Amino acid sequence: MFPAAFTLLTPSKLSAFFPSSSSSPHSQHLLLHPNNATRLSIFSKPKLSLLLPRLSSTNGPDATSSSTSGIDAVESTSSGLGDGYVALFVRMLGLDYDPLDREQAIIALWKYSLGGKKCIDTIMQFPGCINLIANLLRSESSATCEAAAGLLRSISSVNLYRNSVADSGAIEEINRLLRQSSLATEVKEQSMGTLWNLSVDEKLCMRLAKSDILPLCIKYLDDEDMKVKEAAGGILANLALNRNNHDAMVEAGVIPKLVKFLISNSEGSKVIKKEARNALLELVKSDDYYRILVIEEGLVPVPLIGAAAYKSFTPRLHVWPTLPDGTEIEKTPGKNSKYGASELLLGLNIDDKNANIDEAKANAIIGRTQQQFLARIGAIEMEEKTVSESSNDQLLTLLPWRDGVARLVLILELEDKSAIVRSAESIAGACINEHMRIAFKEAGAIKDLVRLLYCDHNEVQFAVIQALERLSASNVVCRVIEAEGALHPLVSILKRSEIAGPVVEKALNIVARILDPSKEMQLKFYDGPVNGSEKMFDRTKSEVSAGLRSTEQAISETNLRNAILESGFISRLVEILKSSSPSLQEKAASVLEFVALADQTLASVISADIESGLNSVFQQKILKISADMESDVEEQFSEAYTIEFEEAGRAISAASRLMTRLLDNEQFQRKIDSSHFIGLLREILRSSVPLHHKDWVAACLVKLSFLSSSNTSNPINVEVTLYETIPRLLEQIKNSFSRETQENAVVELNRIVSEGVVDSSGAIISEGAIYPLVKLIEEGSERAVEASLAILYNLSMDSDNHSALVAAGAVPALRKIILAERPHWERALRLLRNLPT
Repeated sequence: MFPAAFTLLTPSKLSAFFPSSSSSPHSQHLLLHPNNATRLSIFSKPKLSLLLPRLSSTNGPDATSSSTSGIDAVESTSSGLGDGYVALFVRMLGLDYDPLDREQAIIALWKYSLGGKKCIDTIMQFPGCINLIANLLRSESSATCEAAAGLLRSISSVNLYRNSVADSGAIEEINRLLRQSSLATEVKEQSMGTLWNLSVDEKLCMRLAKSDILPLCIKYLDDEDMKVKEAAGGILANLALNRNNHDAMVEAGVIPKLVKFLISNSEGSKVIKKEARNALLELVKSDDYYRILVIEEGLVPVPLIGAAAYKSFTPRLHVWPTLPDGTEIEKTPGKNSKYGASELLLGLNIDDKNANIDEAKANAIIGRTQQQFLARIGAIEMEEKTVSESSNDQLLTLLPWRDGVARLVLILELEDKSAIVRSAESIAGACINEHMRIAFKEAGAIKDLVRLLYCDHNEVQFAVIQALERLSASNVVCRVIEAEGALHPLVSILKRSEIAGPVVEKALNIVARILDPSKEMQLKFYDGPVNGSEKMFDRTKSEVSAGLRSTEQAISETNLRNAILESGFISRLVEILKSSSPSLQEKAASVLEFVALADQTLASVISADIESGLNSVFQQKILKISADMESDVEEQFSEAYTIEFEEAGRAISAASRLMTRLLDNEQFQRKIDSSHFIGLLREILRSSVPLHHKDWVAACLVKLSFLSSSNTSNPINVEVTLYETIPRLLEQIKNSFSRETQENAVVELNRIVSEGVVDSSGAIISEGAIYPLVKLIEEGSERAVEASLAILYNLSMDSDNHSALVAAGAVPALRKIILAERPHWERALRLLRNLPT
């Protein structure tokens, strides 16, 4: 009998300690050496080689017989026996042991940890073991590093021990390990798996983000091993849960790396696709800019509405197919399929000579076919079936462009109002560029959105208007919106005074784009008959093939004229001019200008008290605030005021353009107070309104003063010259890339200066025009040089301007002209004599 301080290690006990080969990370098995059935004291320093032989890569009969007990045998052994062996192997991890023994010990503990939480608890009973495990990550042996990382991965899978793993320095060691140029795939897999487990904890995730692990995760997304990719994607998904990490993730280029797993069916496993989607969704939901970046890479955010909502989808059967945007396809006689396949499989029955389907239409056909098929068989949203229906209103998924666009259009055809709202909002958010707007047009979204304008559900109506407003930014799509008949319901909506401000703004924006007087199409909207029958927007065969209009949705010209010229609508527009924001005032003025072009009598406009509306626009609050404000306060809020001045300038410009049109009507001329409006426009001309918005102000002011019998035109012309013409010419001289434009501007400026317009020299000096004028005499054409020299000579007649001319480099430039005896050198000499040298 042995003393109590000794433990006999027998082959049967060791075989019961280790899990079977099926649960271990290796195919090797740990066996007792036949000559080492020896009594060992726990206080001695045994060699692990006395307990275990060197690991073998072969599976002999002894290895099989010694590993038959498996994990069940481990759980069935007494706790005392298991604790004793774990203590022994933990001791073998010490720095005073042979590296090979430490390797075998860590492998044994890793295998043992795979037995489950009970085994991990047993290992973690020994203080300091976690530090010894982390230290082994510095080993030069790949097997040791793999086992150490694998054991840390097992321990970190238990919530209770994650902080212990992090406090042991494992994060820093793994970070160092993963930066090695050549690293075994097994080591990378276990190391990344450990970090994945640690990233589940919110605090440890923040710690990981500060440890520069992000570039490594992005790097390993391109690794050849799928398990490494999955771990990298999982870490990134957990990092994305904290919005503080989003900026760093996007700057590191995570979006295109993750998108590639979702836009290709062959790229990656289900796990990496899921993690990539989760990470990208967090970015999409946190910031509109990140959403735009994701869409630009090829994905569209699509709401999850629940598979049950798609049961209301009823596709049209036994109907000759059309393109998604409604374009009809001509039937080809004699080539119909016996079983109707020509009607189901659109495109197979189109002759190659006549087929002209571009990529956008082809994607629309494929996307619609796939999504309708999934909806008909009830397989749509199957990947998200585990999500509870109660939370679907907050859920999104990401689909490739083609599928995402088709899915959003499909949702518009359902009966669920909340689903329609979310789809329309998603369409509005996805319209970030012309490509996406055209994609929705080809997919048939315009027809459904216009149909939903007649819905009496307020949320649906607002979401649809929001989508149409974003789509109408494209001139091509805007024409389709008009052709589908959107103008009539939009006008009806605007006539209702009880609708909310955001609805008014977006609806009016669409109407203003449709009725934009600057577009040739709109200027001809109410043209008379062509050849006695056809109108400007009568449907032709080519327009039908282009999908611009359809027979069922065409609205007659008479109905449109009545809707637009109806007094209630015009009164509503004038009301907007009186009491709305500058942005709405701009749109209302633009639509009223179109009305003025359509109805030369202007009876409805004049009767609506249009002069009060114009008076309100010309008296913007920002102009009064700017006049009374201290300079330091203005500088403090310069950015905000710049935006406000820009908006006010656009509204004033639109109102000035409208008033210029109205002044052609004699009744309007007699009704308004010309002197009052002249005063308002002169104040605007002298104000800080951006220069590019003063052109129509100047034109309206000149026309108004010319028609007014109580004012002479000369003072008005002087002010227009000083505050609009000269600044505009100087802007062209300084910033235009066209030599011809610069030349014409400087010649015109010379004409104004030579005519002796009062304060013209002061205006040139205040605008900082001396530098570009000096540059022109060096680089400009002979015509431009002559005009520039004449202007500079006039400026040199005032000695107060000499310092500015010298500072701009006029003296050396003039000397070059004189010494080279270039044309006009005599004029240059006279100018040089006026300057101090």
